[in-house]
Amino acid sequence: MTRAVRIIWLRDLIRFVGDPTRIMAWLIQPLLFLFVLGTGLQTLSSRSTHGVRLTTFMFPGVVCMVLVYSAMFSAASVVWDRELGFLRELLIAPISRSSIVVGKCLGGTTIAASQGLIVLALAGLVHVPYSPILLLAVFGLQVLVAFAITGFGVMVATTIKQAQTFTNVMQMLVIPMLFLSGALYPISNLPAWLGVLSRLNPLTYAVDPMRRLVFDRLNVSVSARHALSPGVSWWGWHVPVLLEISMIAVLGVVSIAVADHKFARPD
Repeated sequence: MTRAVRIIWLRDLIRFVGDPTRIMAWLIQPLLFLFVLGTGLQTLSSRSTHGVRLTTFMFPGVVCMVLVYSAMFSAASVVWDRELGFLRELLIAPISRSSIVVGKCLGGTTIAASQGLIVLALAGLVHVPYSPILLLAVFGLQVLVAFAITGFGVMVATTIKQAQTFTNVMQMLVIPMLFLSGALYPISNLPAWLGVLSRLNPLTYAVDPMRRLVFDRLNVSVSARHALSPGVSWWGWHVPVLLEISMIAVLGVVSIAVADHKFARPD
């Protein structure tokens, strides 16, 4: 099983490295949000951000955005492999179907985390300090989020037969997840219905701990921290960071288990 997982993982990495256009395409939209939209809206939001640059606030959300786009597109390789016939060859090969799921998830996790690392290297441009502890903590969280989202994407991909359908479904899932996660604006003081949706959104629990990590290293006022990084609360109870991280890990494990179950059934 280990050899099969390694081969599938390596195949996805080779395809990724051999397509630089794909690498840039996944980075352009999040970076546009950060450097164009964030800079452009700075004049409108200067009072509400309490002296914190909008690009600094948006940075953790944009990191998560890159991870989501990259992980979901990596999961799309399952659908493409099905259309090209490669997946059928894997299914009839003398390897366990679990190794296919694990290999795909590890490949997507590696690709997404590497994309996130590129954005993390730009932290200084948005006034996020290059603190070794901060960078290591954020990178570790990146790997976990990439794992969870890739697992979720593979789970979705196992139920879809056509690549075009997967693309449409992905857009339908990813865009609401991003806008309801607090990646681009604080989730505090939202209308009640938006607050409920944001708390039901699993990506919220990835953006929040990443933003807390960043704000813990910033020299900002108490009012700024309270307004921009208030944390997630359930009926007045603030959700601990460790619980948020555990929820992301559970999402990844459950998604992989469901995907493995679907693969285990004969087509």
